[in-house]
Amino acid sequence: MHRAAFVLTLGLFCTTATPVFAQAVSQSSNLPSFAELEAAGARIGEIRILNLDIFDLQDPQEDNALFRLANKLHIKTRPGVIERQLLFKSGDRFSQRVMDETERVLRTNRYFYDVKLRPASYRDGVADVEVLTRDTWSLDPGVTFGRSGGTNSSSISLKEYNLLGTGISVGYGRVNNVDRSGNEFHAQYNHAFDGWTSLSYSLADNSDGKRQTAAVVRPFYSLDTRWAAGVTVSQDNRIDSIYSAGTIASQYRHRQDNAEAFAGWSNGLVDGWTKRYSIGISSRDDNYQLEPGLVAPGQLPSGQKTVAPFIRFEVIEDDFQKLSNRNQIGRPEFFAKGLAGSVQIGRALTSLGSSQDSWVYSASVSKGFNPVADHDLFASASVAGQYGDGQVRRQLLSTALRYYLPLNKRYLLYGSISADTLTNPDSTDFLTLGGDNGLRGYPLRYRSGDRRTLLTLEARGYTDLYLYRLFRVGGAVFYDIGRAWGGPSANTANAQWMSNVGVGLRIFSVRSAFSNVLHLDIAVPLNRDAGVKPVQFLVKTKTSF
Repeated sequence: MHRAAFVLTLGLFCTTATPVFAQAVSQSSNLPSFAELEAAGARIGEIRILNLDIFDLQDPQEDNALFRLANKLHIKTRPGVIERQLLFKSGDRFSQRVMDETERVLRTNRYFYDVKLRPASYRDGVADVEVLTRDTWSLDPGVTFGRSGGTNSSSISLKEYNLLGTGISVGYGRVNNVDRSGNEFHAQYNHAFDGWTSLSYSLADNSDGKRQTAAVVRPFYSLDTRWAAGVTVSQDNRIDSIYSAGTIASQYRHRQDNAEAFAGWSNGLVDGWTKRYSIGISSRDDNYQLEPGLVAPGQLPSGQKTVAPFIRFEVIEDDFQKLSNRNQIGRPEFFAKGLAGSVQIGRALTSLGSSQDSWVYSASVSKGFNPVADHDLFASASVAGQYGDGQVRRQLLSTALRYYLPLNKRYLLYGSISADTLTNPDSTDFLTLGGDNGLRGYPLRYRSGDRRTLLTLEARGYTDLYLYRLFRVGGAVFYDIGRAWGGPSANTANAQWMSNVGVGLRIFSVRSAFSNVLHLDIAVPLNRDAGVKPVQFLVKTKTSF
């Protein structure tokens, strides 16, 4: 069972508690806010980095032998690692926006439990700034177990998300799931060279082949970043499966090589908008083969290679909202409310090694709305495909809506609806729907086709339970309804709408860098076929509610 599952029973009887982010130094109530300092034209003086231990021993509920030992064994994040991620420096004029964005940037690090920026002193038009952070426990000797769609998965691993306080992530583990088993290694450092360049490498030696990826990328790390560049390469040799009614119908070998190099530039944030331009070249090579001893598909797709120079344009509106009790419990969450969009167009050429001349394109757009006070609606859409010989091929169009309707601080209604459509797919391209991707009362990959839609409704509860100062607890009552249909891979025996109801417990591991959310769900299919169990039990770890 998952590392947090043992608290399932005890959690219902534990007392409540309120988290404490210890104040390392006192703050005078007379100090102006960042917004007031900006209005006064103040400049930044000294920057003080105050990184705190995992547990606050000044809090009586955290002052115990176990937590004192954890603080002693844990190596805190080095101040230089934090300083390199700040979007401001001494001598800069104060900007509330920059302070807010710096908090968002710091909170993306899994090795921080909490982040706070505040003025420390103010004199003669100069204000010092304190950057307070609290670490998480970053070593994860994990044994996990999961179950969804009637299928089990497990892993045993050792991961360190903040090696010696440097921000380096490294891990090795054994993974076993429905598709394959194997040994995996990964290493990543997001603050190399200038402090913003990410170096990463991963290798998986699996039962059906190998997968490895390497990347050196300096991203657009903030809204005001002026340039970006990177190179990514990957190789994947695996067995792919075609499912019918939740069981494997056929299998084939798939070898895929990918590579991309790009360079980008921007004028930074201008009048609340950031526009970014990139040029580059991408390569993708797909090869398919029959695998001896396995049932072959009715038609194996021909291999395809695309080598395409491309241009990319991105636009982001500076509009972010800080909320709580949405996808987490008792922790700040940042939602992008502004318009964000990107368009990439490439030209695959036979002269560069492509299988045929074609246009390769992708685009995405998202926007947040407040239709009613305190209500949050998020809309998104994306499309990707190819155009050649007068027709669109292998195009995937996706749309989604998410709605958050808070009833009070502890209860919320959530709804989401998504729809996906494939146009002229290859014989092995299909969309699946089942217990592993949203329809919780059914086996995994139970239905397939070239069209898919899913509606989810949830009543979420966020309790005050703070088990052992390590876990927060929530729950949900849910209803899912969906359908996958159309195309040569569709299940023609029963293409009706499928639905389920259920109830679930959510256990948030808030003091660890892995910060997983344990989902314990019981789902009942409402219109099940013969052979589908009347009750599905699901145990999964996700990154959110």
